[in-house]
Amino acid sequence: MELQTLTYIVVGLTFALYIGIAIWARAGSTKEFYVAGGGVNPVANGMATAADWMSAASFISMAGLISFMGYDGAVYLLGWTGGYVLLALCLAPYLRKFGKFTVPDFIGDRYYSQTARTVAVVCAILISFTYVAGQMRGVGVVFSRFLEVDITTGVIIGMAVVFFYAVLGGMKGITYTQVAQYCVLIFAYMVPAFFISIMMTGHILPQTGFGATLTSEPDVYLLQKLDQISVDLGFAPYTEGVRSKLDVIAITCALMVGTAGLPHVIVRFFTVPKVRDARISAGWALLFISFLYTTAPAVASFARVNMVDTINGSDGKGTEYAQAPQWIKNWEKTGLITHDDKNGDGRMFYSNDERNEMKVDRDIIVLANPEIAKLPNWVIALVAAGGIAAALSTAAGLLLVISTSISHDLLKRNLMPNISDKSELRYARGAAAVAIMVAGYLGINPPGFVAEVVAFAFGLAAASFFPAIIMGIFYKRMNKEGAIAGMLAGMVFTVGYIIYFKGIFITPLAANVPENWLLGISPEGIGSVGMLINFLVAFVVSKMTAVVPKEVQDIVESIRFPKGAGEAHDH
Repeated sequence: MELQTLTYIVVGLTFALYIGIAIWARAGSTKEFYVAGGGVNPVANGMATAADWMSAASFISMAGLISFMGYDGAVYLLGWTGGYVLLALCLAPYLRKFGKFTVPDFIGDRYYSQTARTVAVVCAILISFTYVAGQMRGVGVVFSRFLEVDITTGVIIGMAVVFFYAVLGGMKGITYTQVAQYCVLIFAYMVPAFFISIMMTGHILPQTGFGATLTSEPDVYLLQKLDQISVDLGFAPYTEGVRSKLDVIAITCALMVGTAGLPHVIVRFFTVPKVRDARISAGWALLFISFLYTTAPAVASFARVNMVDTINGSDGKGTEYAQAPQWIKNWEKTGLITHDDKNGDGRMFYSNDERNEMKVDRDIIVLANPEIAKLPNWVIALVAAGGIAAALSTAAGLLLVISTSISHDLLKRNLMPNISDKSELRYARGAAAVAIMVAGYLGINPPGFVAEVVAFAFGLAAASFFPAIIMGIFYKRMNKEGAIAGMLAGMVFTVGYIIYFKGIFITPLAANVPENWLLGISPEGIGSVGMLINFLVAFVVSKMTAVVPKEVQDIVESIRFPKGAGEAHDH
């Protein structure tokens, strides 16, 4: 069957599944809309959390980053994996014991301040919109290639699907949809990885194939081949990094602590009945996440070797453009691969010097990998469905955070405390609808490639939420003035740095090069510095202002011992 027809069928079937689940799991109350009624099975919640967590950045972009950056790209894998462990062990059970729907709810009550709640709402919305821009961009990339529509049309289709099940089902619909999306995305990621690992190394498991020798060159290990290819083409050795050690540490730290401050992941721990279930679901989620994350380096390496071989030819002198593999022609239509015949010899060549004639977008590597390896069309169609599932699952969770931040934290808990449950649910759905429109615009006009945009969101979460949450749990003397000042200082610094160097919304005021970065720390890692500023400002201000009320200190003492049901509530 023709690839496009097969893709329409596979993607259409998954969409029908998601919409059917949304209708079945329609939310009838604010508790179902916000936390799925608090009765989700820990295993199902672990699977939903994994889908929520493994966004388009994980599915589409992470292997692309590792493929192009080699050792340096591994900071994304280390940071995101380590961050989830930090969240599961240090934050989730305590927040669950506190029993609030949202992060702004926790901050507003822990710091006994509506101002703190409002600042947290603004931070949550900014983080979520930054993050969701990457997801919608991922949707557009998938649709533009496999359904042969432009990126704008692809984003609009994705918006329509998310609108249906996020607005109709809320967290209840999203949770059970994400269980299905996890099954789709992990199957789509692993199947081609198994095939390619067998073809290239003879190992069925890509994790072992990653460290094996090549079937075409039995005496050469895969990573040896990659090092040689990289050096020959003017790149740094694949297994050696070029980033400064400080920048690597900063990016890894920002991604780790940013994970622990992401509101759309934290809220998942309120959907289970008990604190114990929160811990159990965190363990299941980590297991489900590990399947993809331990496979990504192998996928990246296989794709790198195959891409260079198909572009530069077996003799390394370039391939005739007229005889270019079909995958290059297919992706050229999307504008994500371009060829510039500089020397007029009619050949293609890929390198990191003046010989380079190919521009390849990092976001296509996982999606193009089955085509490069000449796998069957059904595998290619499956990968398309997996990429869409990864992007939509996270986009839905983020949009729910935006809608609950507005309807619950800003309206119900602040501006309109007397509105009914029904009115609050209506406002939540309206806010989700508006959020989807804004997210769609950001997906059409993204400020960078998928993983880069997502890294900015993690940096913002690290600089704003993480210190406020960690001090709110483990430092009972942190007061409202300190928390507010810290969040504002960390967020303003981090946002300003990213805008200054990346030129988002404005023309860059300084070249985005390491020589001009603060201490050589890139915009992707600056959230670590923002976090330290947050901690410092919060501590200094708290020492200069009023002490925390005794009843609040008692609450902090009680949540350090995560025992009991701790049922989520909204007042």
